[in-house]
Amino acid sequence: MAKKQRIPHKFLPWIDARKKFRLSNAHIQMARELGLSPKRFGSYADTKDQPWKVPLPQFIENQYEKQFGKERPDVVLSIEEIAAAHVAKRAQRKADKLKAASESEPTEAPPEQP
Repeated sequence: MAKKQRIPHKFLPWIDARKKFRLSNAHIQMARELGLSPKRFGSYADTKDQPWKVPLPQFIENQYEKQFGKERPDVVLSIEEIAAAHVAKRAQRKADKLKAASESEPTEAPPEQP
């Protein structure tokens, strides 16, 4: 069995919101690109007390089309794929930083000062 992929904490609220509000990966990606907060989704979708509000998926689609002039993103990735790419990018940066640090180490010891 493969080891379960670690998901950074900043992506967990998006996964919870996707499950709680039954949103698709495209809706989550659109909401992230719009700069919406997953913690505020409850107020965007409050249809019990405010029946005139449109459903959350439709609200996200309307806002996305208004701001970007298209119905959906060109490439839709799941939040898990975005998190995996984020982890891989950080690991690569860390490896590059270690490599640069080991290459720039002086081979001789600096002269001692009295």
